[in-house]
Amino acid sequence: MAGARRWWKREHEVKSRCGGLALSRARPASTLGCVEGKRRRGELRIYLGAAPGVGKTFAMLGEAHRRRERGTDVVVGLVETHGREKTAELLTGLEEVSRRVLRHKGVQFTEMDVDAVLARAPEVAVVDELAHTNIPGSRNAKRWQDVEELLDAGIDVLSTVNVQHLESLNDVVERITGVRQQETVPDEVVRRAQQVELVDITPEALRRRLAHGNVYAAHKIDAALGNYFRVGNLTALRELALLWVADQVDVALLRYRHEQRITDTWEARERVVVSVSGGPESETLIRRARRIATRAGAELVVVHVLRGDGLTGVSPQSLARARKVTDDVGATFHTVVGDDVPTALLEFARGVNATQLVLGTSRRSRLARVFDEGIGAAVIQASGPIDVHMVTHDEARRGPRWQLGRSPLTRTRVLLGWLLAVLLPFAVTGVGVGSRAELTFSTDVIAFFLVTVVVALVGGLGPAVGAALLGAGLLNYFFTPPYYSLAVATPENLVTLVAMLLVAVLVALVVDRAARLGEQGARARTEAALLASYARTVLTSPFPLARLLEKVRENFGLDSVALLERRDGGWERVACVGPRPCDEPDDADVDVPVTGDVHLALRGRTLPASDQRALEAAAGQALMALRQQRMAAETADAQRRAATTELRTALLSAVGHDLRTPLTSIKASIGSLRAHDIELSEEDTRELLEAIEVSADRLTGLVDNLLDSSRLATGAVAPLLRAVTYDEVVARALAGIDDRRAVEVEVSEGLPAVLADSGLLERVVANVIDNALRHGRLSPRRGVDVDGDGAISADEPEIAVRASAHGDRVELRVVDHGRGLPKNTADAVFAPFQRLGDRDNTPGVGLGLSVAKGFVEAMGGSIAAEDTPGGGLTIVISLPAAEVAVA
Repeated sequence: MAGARRWWKREHEVKSRCGGLALSRARPASTLGCVEGKRRRGELRIYLGAAPGVGKTFAMLGEAHRRRERGTDVVVGLVETHGREKTAELLTGLEEVSRRVLRHKGVQFTEMDVDAVLARAPEVAVVDELAHTNIPGSRNAKRWQDVEELLDAGIDVLSTVNVQHLESLNDVVERITGVRQQETVPDEVVRRAQQVELVDITPEALRRRLAHGNVYAAHKIDAALGNYFRVGNLTALRELALLWVADQVDVALLRYRHEQRITDTWEARERVVVSVSGGPESETLIRRARRIATRAGAELVVVHVLRGDGLTGVSPQSLARARKVTDDVGATFHTVVGDDVPTALLEFARGVNATQLVLGTSRRSRLARVFDEGIGAAVIQASGPIDVHMVTHDEARRGPRWQLGRSPLTRTRVLLGWLLAVLLPFAVTGVGVGSRAELTFSTDVIAFFLVTVVVALVGGLGPAVGAALLGAGLLNYFFTPPYYSLAVATPENLVTLVAMLLVAVLVALVVDRAARLGEQGARARTEAALLASYARTVLTSPFPLARLLEKVRENFGLDSVALLERRDGGWERVACVGPRPCDEPDDADVDVPVTGDVHLALRGRTLPASDQRALEAAAGQALMALRQQRMAAETADAQRRAATTELRTALLSAVGHDLRTPLTSIKASIGSLRAHDIELSEEDTRELLEAIEVSADRLTGLVDNLLDSSRLATGAVAPLLRAVTYDEVVARALAGIDDRRAVEVEVSEGLPAVLADSGLLERVVANVIDNALRHGRLSPRRGVDVDGDGAISADEPEIAVRASAHGDRVELRVVDHGRGLPKNTADAVFAPFQRLGDRDNTPGVGLGLSVAKGFVEAMGGSIAAEDTPGGGLTIVISLPAAEVAVA
């Protein structure tokens, strides 16, 4: 009774909100909402996976059964089982809405019938594969649009999606897997879901599930394992899914705090914010904050508050150093703008939900702190639940550093300021004397103050002080009693004179500071552009050192630039550009030491000290380019010598054994046939002749491989490309193999043709199959007793040849279940004269796979070695489809 009363109360509340309107008969008001008026929007629950086969549909159907057992009205709008038996079994007991049948290009398809689901009006609808593209003629173009209609109708939806189908990650997944997903769903659709559940499984477990046939049909397993479902691909996709879900959890928390207007810090996750001013103490603060964050297991965020007026006094070089240290310690750097530094800093810390804040102790003197308590004290007072750490450093209590030196204003501007400092006071005096009857003394004072400010804005400190002194003298002489006398009669006059001087100095200091910062900004932009240009030259130019020196010569207007290196007590030009390059650092107009033994010598003119930083950076880049150039040359030379030595050794070893063995057999057989004292039967003669033929065939094969290897090395292979099919090529290749009964061929005649040279491809397939038969067959201990008599049947296939289409390429796979390869040797198997893992005396010089690789690459394809699930080796030959290549 109590339960019934609660249900009636919910229904009554909904009726009241609906204004007494009629309710749907198909489901109660508390679940569906109003038939007319504003409906309750349904809730979306998404099962997110990293790849097909992780169990999203299985988990979704499990949730559907749980809700049905609790009395919820659940129907299946559409579920794709993809032939998976365990998934299909979970549909038992669930009501399924009939699908809509559509025809497209003469083929019949089925899609979810949205109208039927809406008419059925269940509480929960199960709709698989959210990113699916509907067949033309459907109600909507995409399935997620169908789901939106169900949600708008107040129906809760359970759905699935893979991380590779998210629109924002589509290009990332393409770079990882090489496959571009055509079906995508906007991230916002998934983000709006009330629940996103990650269905996770390790890459190894997923590959085992795939190998057991629980995901794809048997004929698709090999291609899937070798392409999309590689361990590296699955690991990267899994990390993407985990990071996306973790990011959504953080976003959901921030959204909730914003919606509920919560500004208090929630310590759901430790996050440390360190504030840096860009001064010399910034590095100390960042490193100390990193230690604090590490002990707390927290994320570190570095923030720099930039004043709105731009007069921060921080050079771009200082901020660049702070950014570099931030990157080195694995933190993130942020810049926020705010006139009130404590307020801006605390707003940022609360915005990122920081739990700890690290500040440096003030550099201001004790006297200065009497008038202004400083940023640290203000932050501590307003920090609330955020813990504040005050870190001492060597710069504390040293006070501000004043920048003294030449004026940053141009010479023309200073001269104009002096001219105004002389003319304007006399002009104001003339006007004042002529209008003495109309103007009061206060008006004259304001006019002279105005002159002082104008001169300070134009000419800086020197002209401003001159204008103030001259104006004060003229004011006292002409406008204060006793007139026409320099005597100061009253204290008010003295105060006026001092005030004019103070105004001149203060305004001039502001002007000088602004001009200095502007000059620093312009210089920083120029240096940044130069450094970016130098770095780009070193990274992209085929001759980076010479090009870099030429850029330095052009940028600084020099005659010549030389990179000098000390060798054997003397100096040697490593590289140079321009006429008359320097032979020694002493001959240079500007000498920039890179190291003790490497100098950058410039000739043409003497450069100012302000260019020193850019020149030092250029010199460092030159040294890097020099070392890169030498390392590349040394590496190429070492590789060339190693390859030559290895090839010579392998060839001598191969010729010494693999050529001598068949020759010995031929010679022995011929000797027996020619011996007059030995009577041979007809069977013995036939056996000897057969041995001679086999040995001669072996010699022919070895010589052919040696010749093919030589042709590949000299680039003399010119394939004649045309459309050929794998089934024809495999049949011809097997015709020349005696042990063809051990090979199982699963190559469909309906596969697309490939663009290849028929003869070369036949040689490739024959070499690969022959290699598999000789080295990849099961040993008796690993074989299978198919007859039940304790022996392994020799007629049972041990090598499988399969083909499948994948995108715009068609792959041929030769699969064996032998010993396989040692770890991390998949690439080395295609090197000449390599017989990895051999423990027997099988003949061959190890050129079969090397020749196969050369032929395949000459035809525009690729060949790779992979581990066979369960043990063994799989060789994958991939060639472009003929239709795609022609198009």
